[in-house]
Amino acid sequence: MPGIVGLITKMPRNQAEAELCLMLETMRHDPSYRTGTWCDQAAGVYIGWASPSNAVSEVQPICNEQGDVVLFFSGEEFPDPDAICQLKRRGHRFRDDGTSYLVHVYEEDSSFPVSLNGRFHGLVADRTRGTATLYNDRFGMNRIYYHQSKDAFYFGAEAKAVLAVCPELRTPDPRSVGEFVACGCVLENRTLFEGLRILPPGSAWEFRNGALAREHSYFHPSEWEQQTILDPESYYRELRRVFAKTLPRYFSGPKPVGMSLTGGLDSRMIMAWHRPAPDSLACYSFRGTFRDCQDSILGRKIARECAQPHQAITVGSEFLARFSRYAERTVWLSDGGAEVSRSADLYVNEQAREIAPVRMTGNYGGEVLRRVRAFKPIEPSPGLFRPELLSRVRDAKQTYSGLVQSHPLTFAVFQQAPWFNYGLLALEQTQLSMRSPFLDKDFVRTVFRAPQIAHASNDVCLRLIADGDPVLARIPTDRGVGGAAGPLASAASRALREFQFKAEYAYDYGMPQWVTWVDGRLSPLRLERAFLGRHKFYHYRLWYRDALAGYVREMLLDPRTLSRPYLEPDRLRSVVTSHINGTGNYTTEIHKVLSLELVHRLFIDRA
Repeated sequence: MPGIVGLITKMPRNQAEAELCLMLETMRHDPSYRTGTWCDQAAGVYIGWASPSNAVSEVQPICNEQGDVVLFFSGEEFPDPDAICQLKRRGHRFRDDGTSYLVHVYEEDSSFPVSLNGRFHGLVADRTRGTATLYNDRFGMNRIYYHQSKDAFYFGAEAKAVLAVCPELRTPDPRSVGEFVACGCVLENRTLFEGLRILPPGSAWEFRNGALAREHSYFHPSEWEQQTILDPESYYRELRRVFAKTLPRYFSGPKPVGMSLTGGLDSRMIMAWHRPAPDSLACYSFRGTFRDCQDSILGRKIARECAQPHQAITVGSEFLARFSRYAERTVWLSDGGAEVSRSADLYVNEQAREIAPVRMTGNYGGEVLRRVRAFKPIEPSPGLFRPELLSRVRDAKQTYSGLVQSHPLTFAVFQQAPWFNYGLLALEQTQLSMRSPFLDKDFVRTVFRAPQIAHASNDVCLRLIADGDPVLARIPTDRGVGGAAGPLASAASRALREFQFKAEYAYDYGMPQWVTWVDGRLSPLRLERAFLGRHKFYHYRLWYRDALAGYVREMLLDPRTLSRPYLEPDRLRSVVTSHINGTGNYTTEIHKVLSLELVHRLFIDRA
């Protein structure tokens, strides 16, 4: 994920600069990336930055007029326009097309970066105070990895940058591997690598004289949890006011924005309130090869109703032919945070980048407004992993059980988002700038005031769409929610869409083993055409069985893979053979083992 990288140290300058250059080079994922370095030997600060050429970013560093405050910022900030006007009224000068105003926010606000709004991280060197402050956003979505050695404090937007100069960290953390197998992510700000951690959300860590002086948190979720709960009508009115006020910020800036449309509620809320001029907003959806899926069908319909162009990005033979490349890059670019199943997302975001360098999405709307829990611990297939790892899987379940005891929205945005959702975001951000208004500071703070009934259904979302654009409210979602039909017709539509959704899941990921055996015998009939492609644009059960069978066999039956200390090799052979022969469904197991194997080959074996 693009961002900053560096070290804070008392080591000699030539040694520190050599390590900085090595760290920075690992983050140059394309020759077109913009990079640079800055050093202050007296303060012991050595920092670099990398970003795609089409990223929404400012020339680094940002300095005040006196040159005694030097600020680095990676990500995007969505300020209140009134705050910008106030800075100008106080005599500060800065460009209106970037982030140069942030150095003056730092000068004016002693609690910096508490007033910032967005996903970001950075460092500010204050020569008058003799400090350097490493900071991130309150949700921790622009991740910073760090390691404290006896010689330096290393940090970077990507784990591989720190691993490049600290090869002793190229050791898998057994507890983290267990959490990855059980939950699909690592919990509690740890990583897959021993000794490498993640800066907690809402951090502003202060350094003096080349050493860490204070681990400060500028924000705690309890500040929002302790707000007064509103009654349902007052809550809706306040939510609507905040959404209407904040949404325009996410379409601002010099870079073209493309709208990623789905058949659900969240991207439709954005379209209902954005109201773009005709033919001014490029819209797109993703589809597979079996048929136009609901995201593509409804995305096209929504775009047409809003008088906007729309195109479908297809995941098909081109992606499958290059799957090995996409699988490796998915794990590499995300530092192991995204499984190989996200390879299709890397492919579609490459295509979306050609439409617009900024992608607007409805991501996190379900998690914020409807408290959707995106992950939970899953018991791995019996006999595939050795007892030592299975004990770590049980530990992961206990850790997860403790985490979900917190406020549901706190879990969703301060734990689930930066741990589970981050892997996909990191992958997407290597291709384009991702935006979503549903992690806006003011919006999330308002949702913390929701009464219990407000997030128990889709009513708030449907009402928000209807108030923004009644025409869009008359179109039912991909799951048959809403629409203009009467109660009986709506119930029938919902039942049919829900059946199709569950049938597709059952035929793909969730197919029981005995049904898989029957389906394998009937494969010449191509029954998949009746079930797949209505809701998903990727179908890994069939891909691993057919088009990708050679890759799966080559990777997982390789002696290197079979020798991993946490795997039972005989059981892995059986899993691979059964899936490819069509007598078993081991899609999720293949995801896990492929992902872990690529982590080993890309990050650990290189030591």
